[in-house]
Amino acid sequence: MSRIALITGITGQDGSYLAELLLDKGYEVHGIIRR
Repeated sequence: MSRIALITGITGQDGSYLAELLLDKGYEVHGIIRR
């Protein structure tokens, strides 16, 4: 079973760092941005 993460604010500083960290750990990452 794959691990999936949903990150709000993925384009921000912390969101992009978290996304990269989780991708390195094998997570499938989805993000939400505000327009």
